[in-house]
Amino acid sequence: MKVLSQTIAFGGMQGVYSHRSEACDCDMTFAVFVPPQAVSQPCPVVWYLSGLTCNHANVMEKGEYRRLAAELGLIIVCPDTSPRGDDVADEAANWQMGKGAGFYLDATQEPWARHYRMETYITQELPALIAAQFRADMSRQAIFGHSMGGHGAMTIALKNPDRFRSCSAFAPIVQPSTADWSSGAFEKYLGADKAAWRAYDACALVEDGARFPEFLIDQGTADGFLETGLRPWLFEDAIKGTGIALTLRMQERYDHSYYFISTFMDDHLRWHAERLA
Repeated sequence: MKVLSQTIAFGGMQGVYSHRSEACDCDMTFAVFVPPQAVSQPCPVVWYLSGLTCNHANVMEKGEYRRLAAELGLIIVCPDTSPRGDDVADEAANWQMGKGAGFYLDATQEPWARHYRMETYITQELPALIAAQFRADMSRQAIFGHSMGGHGAMTIALKNPDRFRSCSAFAPIVQPSTADWSSGAFEKYLGADKAAWRAYDACALVEDGARFPEFLIDQGTADGFLETGLRPWLFEDAIKGTGIALTLRMQERYDHSYYFISTFMDDHLRWHAERLA
């Protein structure tokens, strides 16, 4: 692991690091905020997955999580959204595909399968590195994210209910197999057989029997992607009769930006801290 930068903030340490990823077959960059409590004891880990076109830096610079994370004693891990590098397949003119648009899945189709193995990276490789390099209590983990990252957080939680104690999302893509900004990417990454897409679709996972105790979702009513890409009501319908609890908060006049995320970041961190205690 290579240290790219380390900066003191609220008594803790905001770092940016890189390492060679076997899962993605390229160098990957990620950010970690370590709270001051980690000097004396292992701290719980909260994973934040970013959205389309983003990397590790967007939430680090605009998410405003450090003050409360330091108070609550939470390690915040912010991975990149896709593999990177000159030899990594991409569609430079398509922001919904390729670099910055990994969708937290393991691609099976060429030319994407070699590098785009983000689910394996997020659920296996990077956690092992965090456990080895930071004073992290890996028995207490939570996950959340925004948009594409909200999709990733929810599907990963549904498939790993014994690992994560809590899951929340800002404006998640709850049914990417039918959403206008993800279905095309799913076909390129996973092939034309839509049965393979279900493993990366929160609504389909619930329909197929996956369970997680509860979710918190914040969604802005002024979000330009609400009607065609996000549609949280589809997840609300999918969980009926399943025992899954959902707190869905439609936030009047808020859009899809980090102004929205930073406004409700404290609520999400407190939500996770309560469940990680």
